[in-house]
Amino acid sequence: MPRIALFGSTGSIGTNCLDVVRHHRERFDVVALSAHSRSTELAEQCREFGPKWAVLCDENQRADLARDAFDPTELRFGADVLEEIAASPEVDTVVSAIVGAAGLRSTWAAIEAGKRVALANKETMVVAGPLVTELARTSGAEIIPVDSEHSAIFQAMQSGAPTEVRRVVLTASGGPFRGRSRAELEAVTPEQALDHPTWDMGPKITIDSATMTNKALELIEAKWLFDLRDDQIEIIVHPQSIVHSFVEFVDGSVLAQLSPPDMRLPIQYALTFPDRCEATARQMDWRTAFSLEFEPPDEEAFPALAIGREVAAQGGTSGAVFNAANEAAVERFLAGELKFTDISRACRAVLDAHDFDPDPALADLLRVDQWSRTEVMKWTS
Repeated sequence: MPRIALFGSTGSIGTNCLDVVRHHRERFDVVALSAHSRSTELAEQCREFGPKWAVLCDENQRADLARDAFDPTELRFGADVLEEIAASPEVDTVVSAIVGAAGLRSTWAAIEAGKRVALANKETMVVAGPLVTELARTSGAEIIPVDSEHSAIFQAMQSGAPTEVRRVVLTASGGPFRGRSRAELEAVTPEQALDHPTWDMGPKITIDSATMTNKALELIEAKWLFDLRDDQIEIIVHPQSIVHSFVEFVDGSVLAQLSPPDMRLPIQYALTFPDRCEATARQMDWRTAFSLEFEPPDEEAFPALAIGREVAAQGGTSGAVFNAANEAAVERFLAGELKFTDISRACRAVLDAHDFDPDPALADLLRVDQWSRTEVMKWTS
C-alpha cells in the first residue's frame, strides 16, 4: 500500500482525502497528518487513522497541548518538520493540501526527494513553476494535480501526446457574482463572497472564486504544469461545474472530464493513477434531464483574469508577487479593511511596483513573497 503523508489534513481537501482513504482502507496507509492549529480535529483524525506522525505547524501550542490525546501517534511541532517527513523513506506519496504559499517548502521537499505529489496547492506552481518542474525532471518525482480543473486536463491528456494538444480550456463556475458589473461589486460583503453556489471550500479559496483570482492562478499553474504556451490556455464560465475542463487536440477532437462537483474524485485519481477504483464521489445521474451552459468571462468585472495572463506571460518573480499580494489582500478583505474590488487593485499596484527578476532562485521568490505581503498590508485605495 502506498504510504501517504497528508499535509493540511483538517482543511477541505484534507478531509475529503481522508474520506477517500476511509472508503478504501485496503489501498492506502496514512503515515503522517498535519494541521496549522486545529489540534482537536487533528487528534480525532489520528485516533481514526493511526498515523506514525502528527504535525502542528503552529508552535505556540507546544507548551499547553496535552500530548496523550494523540497517543500512540508521535506529535511534532513546526512547519520545518513537514520537510523532513516529506523526504522520509517511510513516505511514498505526499498530498499537498496546505492553502497558500505556506505549502511551497514541504511540496518542494517532496519533489526533491522524488515522491509522488498529489498537488492541491496550486500556489507551488504559481510561485515557482519553472523551478518546480525542472526539479521534478531531475528527481523523477511525479506531480499529479488534484485541482478539479487540472485533474480534468491531466485525465484528458492521457488520450494524446503533448505535441497533439491545440489548447486547453479551464472552466470556471463564475462564483456567486456571475453577471454582475464592476460597479455592482464595489459593495460586496465578505458574507456574500463566501456564499459559493456549487463548491464547499475554505474561506480563502472561496473568495478567490468570487474574484475569479482562482482562475487566474489556475491559468498560471496550467502553463507550468503542462508545459503550455500562453496562447494555448483559455477560460470559459460554466455555472453547473459539471465539465471540469477540456482539451482540444490538433485534429479538432475535444475531450472533457465530467462529474458532479465533488473533490473526492480528483483526489482519488491522484492517489491511484494510473489505476481507477470504485467511486467514493457522487455519480452522474444520466436519467435526469439537465443542461450545460458556457459563456465567456467578463474580464472588465473580474480584472484578475487579465492579471493572471500577464503574470503567466512574464514568469520570473511575477507569480510570487501576485500570489502573495492576493493572499494578503483577501486577508484584509475578510477582516473588513478592504473592499471586494480592492483585492485586484492591490494586486495590480504591488505587481507594478515590484522589482521584476526574470530568472529568480527559490530564495529570491521567498523574499519577494514577504515583500509583497508587507506592501499590501500598507496599501490603501
